[in-house]
Amino acid sequence: MDLATIGGVILAFAMLLGAFALEGGSMSMLLVGTAAMIVFGGTIGATVVSFPLEAIKKVPYFLKSVFKNDQIDFDGYLELLVKNADKARREGFLSLENQLDQIDDDFLVKGLQMVVDGADPEMTKSLMQMEIDVFEKNEMVGAQMFMTAGGFAPTMGIIGTVMGMVNVLSNLSNPDELGGAIAVAFLATLYGIASANLLWIPFANKIKNNTKKRVFLMEMMVEGIMSIQSGENPRILREKLKIYLPSETREELDTREKEKMVM
Repeated sequence: MDLATIGGVILAFAMLLGAFALEGGSMSMLLVGTAAMIVFGGTIGATVVSFPLEAIKKVPYFLKSVFKNDQIDFDGYLELLVKNADKARREGFLSLENQLDQIDDDFLVKGLQMVVDGADPEMTKSLMQMEIDVFEKNEMVGAQMFMTAGGFAPTMGIIGTVMGMVNVLSNLSNPDELGGAIAVAFLATLYGIASANLLWIPFANKIKNNTKKRVFLMEMMVEGIMSIQSGENPRILREKLKIYLPSETREELDTREKEKMVM
């Protein structure tokens, strides 16, 4: 689980509720079932209408990806690619086949398998790029779904408020009850804006960032595989792939390499 995501959601709601409480408000005042039904039910319904059933079925997967701690070991993949480049250069492409069972990444295994099978380099690059494009397209559906929900939620909140105000205006004969009824009506707007900005839009951004990170790694793999297939020197490959590393990881790797040279 990604503790940063969970902590961020908890912190956001805690600050809002805490500020409301400090102003003298009661938590029970914010719990209105009808407003929640209009906002959350309406938002979910409108979002379901906007996407095909195949995409809706993947909502649990997308939610899991939001809260998944997706740490990518770029340094580890760099070392793996360099190791395979060295082995292929010394023992030939067929020697890589014995290494495939030890690699826990289907995309990388497919690429190396194509090298072992002697596929044309242009075909290898084209097929792997197609797989990257399909992966990115499929993952971005989740981001689009949550972003769509983030767009519908405030509107549903306004609809709920209007419906509440209609109810208020139809009962003007009871002025003592107007204040509470108006407050309840405006809670729908609060639910809509809060859910959009604290849940749906942040969820969409999280999926986008995770997807970009994975695509960046896949592009690094493609570069490594193409270099292996062309028989490039492993030292040159290492320097080339270091460009893909996050700045802090690159600095750590450079430090380790300097320490080895001194020893």
